Amino acid sequence: MANHKATKKDVRQATKRRERNRLAGKTSRNAIRDLKALTDKQGAAKELPEVVSMIDKLAKRGIIHKNKAANLKSKLTRKVNSIA
Repeated sequence: MANHKATKKDVRQATKRRERNRLAGKTSRNAIRDLKALTDKQGAAKELPEVVSMIDKLAKRGIIHKNKAANLKSKLTRKVNSIA
């Protein structure tokens, strides 16, 4: 690491961004896991829009790829619709 002030600041900023992105990703993965575990259709249908919103935000920020977001949303929607 260089000893320039700007480089040190860039390292601090990158660390903050990385932690923020990791937290957002982990929170979304937990929400997806919880949604998959639901067995009642009403509860799952209520949670789905919130989880889809989280996935869209991850894709918008570049934390996950837009195609991965589309695949996740598609699979979750199919799962919720298949609950009897």
